[in-house]
Amino acid sequence: MICDKILGNIKDRDTDKTLRRVRLEWFERKKKLLRKTLDDGEEIGIRCAEPLSDGDIIFEDGASLVVVCVLPCDLIETRVDTMREMGRLCLELGNRHLPVAIEDGGARCPYDAPTLEYLKKRGFSSRKIRACFDGYIECAAHSHEGHDHGH
Repeated sequence: MICDKILGNIKDRDTDKTLRRVRLEWFERKKKLLRKTLDDGEEIGIRCAEPLSDGDIIFEDGASLVVVCVLPCDLIETRVDTMREMGRLCLELGNRHLPVAIEDGGARCPYDAPTLEYLKKRGFSSRKIRACFDGYIECAAHSHEGHDHGH
């Protein structure tokens, strides 16, 4: 089976069809071509032009739906109280080229111990959590004119 488009999201559907899940890591969401195994053991190919989100329906027949399940992962959650603090946080995470999910009152990024310790040393209220990492923005490539270092 080849799944090549998003047919909607399970959150917006009321159905009595069997739900067949395909589990993805957060970093697989944007891949254009994937080969995965459904929970029931069937292998599928995914060829989607747009990024997948948790709950996306990528196949439907008379009896079942294939639904994307973005797996939980370790994240750093940082809470902020002011826009100034949010700006400073986003600058720090952007300088580390980390994808970030911005929320009201804070942000989340993929966990690594050095980043968590660094944020704490910089005075942020950061902690390690386990959650679904969806809705993030990735740091785009940039240059430093007049500097001769690369990333």
